Amino acid sequence: MRSRPIRVMIVDDSAIVRQVASEAINAQPDMTVLATAVDPLFAIDKMRKEWPDVVVLDIEMPRMDGLTFLRKLMAERPTPVVICSTLVESGAKASFEALSAGAVGLVTKPKVGLKQFLQDESDSLVAAVRAAAGARLHPAKAKARITPAAEVVPRPKLTLGDLPRGPRLASGGDRTRIVAIGTSTGGTLALEAVLTALPEEVPGIVVVQHMPAGFTEMFARRLNGLCRIQVREARHGDRIESGLALIAPGGRHLQVARDGNGYFVGVMDGPLINRHKPSVDVLFRSVARVAGGNALGIIMTGMGDDGALGLKEMRDAGAATIAEAEETCVVFGMPKEAILRGAAGSVLPLHDIPGGLLAWSHGKAG
Repeated sequence: MRSRPIRVMIVDDSAIVRQVASEAINAQPDMTVLATAVDPLFAIDKMRKEWPDVVVLDIEMPRMDGLTFLRKLMAERPTPVVICSTLVESGAKASFEALSAGAVGLVTKPKVGLKQFLQDESDSLVAAVRAAAGARLHPAKAKARITPAAEVVPRPKLTLGDLPRGPRLASGGDRTRIVAIGTSTGGTLALEAVLTALPEEVPGIVVVQHMPAGFTEMFARRLNGLCRIQVREARHGDRIESGLALIAPGGRHLQVARDGNGYFVGVMDGPLINRHKPSVDVLFRSVARVAGGNALGIIMTGMGDDGALGLKEMRDAGAATIAEAEETCVVFGMPKEAILRGAAGSVLPLHDIPGGLLAWSHGKAG
């Protein structure tokens, strides 16, 4: 439990942004604006006197741009950063550069109607700051071991061998199995760590990463260039195939269905579920219904509880389930809720999750 308000530094060359953002943050009982600065060099001087818990940072500024400052900050003294910029727009390259450099939140700032927008969307900024305040940027390196769920909830000790065994990988791929992954804050880097570690021959993967519309296509393209498996943004009716990861489009829910030829996805509109669209719960619940014990569910870093109930439904339906361990989470919200609800069959640090996935897919006990 935090004993003092979240101290926020706002770094933006716009006086309107500094004013409106300060008003929104100072209106929260658990937050206070420590200082504001017109550019990173002024910010550095002020931060030397008192260090903030969260930095709200523009990208385009005089003397030093925000991305340069972000990289400097993460190299010297990692601090949660929320990017608030006109460059954080649908599919903007700067968005992914910021996330790759260590930013934990993105808020889009329009080029016109700025004051009204910030007033109307102040809840988004406040939520991003609150999520960032709980982020762990450089957690202690996890040991290569299984962290049993019993350490969080009293229950029998679990190891990788307790994962239900999936059928062995058939030559040419296997359409009977599916892996579903859900994540949020900190998830872009977590997904990169997991997907880049996988060989080409893995069961088909479906992913929900909380992202607004327009971001997921570029995110998928970036991962596709880094991974041995194929990665792309899901389209309605896409088949789920071995060696392929489909990422839910931002602003659309993703569900899984099955026919005589295997699994395919449905991409659809709908209301926010757990304040999100796409929602991890929507994906996991559909997988529980159509795949049962032929599925593996993985929930990783993120704020809130989206996916916890869906992962429990998957486990109750016979699926193997994994939650990311606290020691490697940027935000231990979603995995914690899943563990507390008995949804996690195993709890693994991030670097062990690819191994857990492969052990399950090959029917090995680890």
